[in-house]
Amino acid sequence: MSVLHPDTTTSASTAISASTSALARPPSPRHPAPLPTRSVADVRAALLARVEIALLDVREEAAYAEAHPLWAANLAASRLELDAWGRLPRRDVPLVIYDNGEGVAAASARKLQSLGYTDVALLDGGLAAWRDAGLELFRDVNVPSKAFGELVEARRHTPSLSAEEVNARRSLGGNLVLLDARRFDEYRTMSLPGSISVPGGELVRRARDLAPDPATTIVVHCAGRTRSLIGAQSLIDAGVPNPVVALRNGTIGWTLAGLTLAQGQGRSHEDVPLGELDAAREGAAALARRAHVQRIDSRVLADWLADPRRSTYRFDVRGATEYARGHRPGFRHAPGGQLVQETDHHVPVRGARIVLSDDDGVRAPMAAAWLAQMGWEVAVLPPDPASHTETGPDLPPQPLSPTVATITPAELARWRGEDADREHPETVVVDVAPSITYVVRHIPGAWWSPRARLAEALRDVIPPSRRVVLTGNLGVLPRFVAADLAAELAAEGRELLVLEGGTTAWYDAGFPIESANPRLAFPRDDRYRRPYEGTHHPRAAMQAYLDWEYGLVAQLERDGTHFFRPIEG
Repeated sequence: MSVLHPDTTTSASTAISASTSALARPPSPRHPAPLPTRSVADVRAALLARVEIALLDVREEAAYAEAHPLWAANLAASRLELDAWGRLPRRDVPLVIYDNGEGVAAASARKLQSLGYTDVALLDGGLAAWRDAGLELFRDVNVPSKAFGELVEARRHTPSLSAEEVNARRSLGGNLVLLDARRFDEYRTMSLPGSISVPGGELVRRARDLAPDPATTIVVHCAGRTRSLIGAQSLIDAGVPNPVVALRNGTIGWTLAGLTLAQGQGRSHEDVPLGELDAAREGAAALARRAHVQRIDSRVLADWLADPRRSTYRFDVRGATEYARGHRPGFRHAPGGQLVQETDHHVPVRGARIVLSDDDGVRAPMAAAWLAQMGWEVAVLPPDPASHTETGPDLPPQPLSPTVATITPAELARWRGEDADREHPETVVVDVAPSITYVVRHIPGAWWSPRARLAEALRDVIPPSRRVVLTGNLGVLPRFVAADLAAELAAEGRELLVLEGGTTAWYDAGFPIESANPRLAFPRDDRYRRPYEGTHHPRAAMQAYLDWEYGLVAQLERDGTHFFRPIEG
């Protein structure tokens, strides 16, 4: 059984050498070199050895959420060019790609090779091989963090109150404050009446400002369980003097209790002036020490970044506005609470290093303490606002868009006007954005198709036309899609173009958009709808989700690759 180890002469280094040689002598496009494979045993051995490896599920998110290994990250084939460089910073890290027979794994592996990754292999037998080996499969998304939250509650006995208990105390005028630990947009969609939006990474920093009376009970909630539990335990471990509890089962529990949620609330921690941070800073630093978080300086960081054998992720864990105002060069934006909640998304390379930055000495140590307990090698940099020389929003690195034929919104509007009197229109518009983006707003009459099935859609579903115009939210993804299909359509005598600036440019030019009358070439399977987001979920689905979460600790023990080590109380 070989282990993918980056600094020995085992299979990873052999694969890198072979891949480099192959790049030097590229195979004929008609006869590409066979893709290497890695067995299930190889991947499991790497996870147990805690060396760097990225196990990548390239199916759409809905399929991924049905079943996947614990440490598999979803990197959908439809967005490889947009996401790979930002999420997989080291180009020679071992990548193992799989699907479940959908036929997208091999093409995705070759796409990753074209993006510069040199150690790319297929999981031999795909997802079925993992199942056939008797290994554990998990459903839903962000599973490592959710399973960790359940383990924390089991080990630390995080205090909680039921929805009925919290509601009774509110009704009687009890001295308590409700803090919603989710993103602000999630809070706005639905939350407990009277709650305040305090994303998880801000809780320790802001709790004393929002509950200045130490006798006030702080109730932390999210939609389900994880962020409630981690948020409440964060306040307890950081020494906040108030009584602290989690709302048991979050807004799901509130709904199942027959209570009504509020929609459109706008109370935020930012509405309250920031107070003295010394106590929060001391509590965060003490917790980080207990979790064995490293403290490094810029010189050590430079050495880590220069190490060709290791991946080093860098994140600024403050809010988006603060990040845009100024941050350390090269640091991506990941608010601390969401980073802990979505480790599989932000850090798909298991065994990588993580370095965190803030400007107050509270948020980075708190996030780092949780990541360290999840088994990551994590370090924090001392606050240094003078180093925040890079400004603007977080923009992931991406390859240059390919050169393709384009059309302006005005030209497309003219062609569509000419088609109005034709029985068989000459131009069809196809939107390849995420389906949720398409449903929210799209060009009237535009079709939607997932990228992986676009050729099938044009052949079998969408009415034939002489021209096909691809669009998306900003028009970036359609360029990569067009580069894949232009030759095929040209051979059929059809013209393929990309709308310049996408649907956003169409709208900005004053042309109409709609959210009604969607034309779906296929069912919307590109995104998994969580049973804890939005409104109007069936009660059975919400209860089933809670039951699944309750079983995660047992699944962790059966899986055996997690290395979670919650600190002792």
